[in-house]
Amino acid sequence: MISSMMRRMAVLGLVLTALLPGTAQAQKKLVVYTSNENTLNDLVFGAFTKETGIAVEPVVAGSGVVVRRLQAEKDRPLGDLIWGVSRSLLQTNQTLLAPYASKNKDAIPVEYRDPTDLWIGNNLHLLVILQNTKILPADQGPKTWNDLLDPKWKGKIAFTDPANSGSAYTTVTLLVDLWGGGEAGWKKVAALFKNLKVLNRSSLVFQGVGNGEYPLGISLEYAGPMWAAGGAPVKVIYPADGTVAAMEGVGIIKGGPNPAEAKAFVDFVNRKDVREMILKATYRRPTRTDLDLATLPGNMPPLASLKMLNYDEAGWTDKRKETLERIKDVLQESR
Repeated sequence: MISSMMRRMAVLGLVLTALLPGTAQAQKKLVVYTSNENTLNDLVFGAFTKETGIAVEPVVAGSGVVVRRLQAEKDRPLGDLIWGVSRSLLQTNQTLLAPYASKNKDAIPVEYRDPTDLWIGNNLHLLVILQNTKILPADQGPKTWNDLLDPKWKGKIAFTDPANSGSAYTTVTLLVDLWGGGEAGWKKVAALFKNLKVLNRSSLVFQGVGNGEYPLGISLEYAGPMWAAGGAPVKVIYPADGTVAAMEGVGIIKGGPNPAEAKAFVDFVNRKDVREMILKATYRRPTRTDLDLATLPGNMPPLASLKMLNYDEAGWTDKRKETLERIKDVLQESR
């Protein structure tokens, strides 16, 4: 009986030993702080896990929120990557990032990657106006940023709190410059804020427009064709007075628990076939220059057909802290 029991224990030991490699593989994981909405997260994380076996644990919030979490955890990082935040936020938090030269970096122009490889750009987002054509007929919407100052739009324009959104910060500071700069520009921005409904997350803006809660929203280009593809009556307005293409990227968190898995994701998300998948499924323009962009999905226009503005991103990044305080004051005064 003892001999029989020992044989069974020996067999069990062999089975457990055989399972160990698979168990170790299943335990590989990656914690990603992301400000992307679930459509993109689910697409990319699912494909990454299927290819690599690395499970992804997303922490989803607005870019300002995930950055504040990154800062709070600087002495004991719990995340591995921050993804889907603006160049300005990546640059101002570069001391919290670890360098990594992606295998795909040479396909991305130098202006969209850190010179010391602390971050790398993935997407280019045009700042646009979204319009729900069911509650506001297509020919009755604004045509320029300046048109949004009309008092008739009071409470009818959804926007994201710039404290929580890198793209919203870019929009406000772009408009300060567009509208004359200095106090003249801030005066018009203050007038605009009186018309805005300020929400906590970017996704709430295009959801609000797509669902008909607001006729207009200041948002990012991809949201328009994405909601239109789902059947929503959403139109993208490219302001005739100009816009910018705001870069969004990824960086590895310094001291994160899974550095090897983080590097694998950076290579994956910048790969040509993955960028093509993301463009076709979620309408995000790539930073890579080797994709065929002759025919863009969702009837998105080529950049050459639009009025593109110069934007002092470096200057506004340097004074980000005091500018956010100014925006906070403007927001409070508009209520």
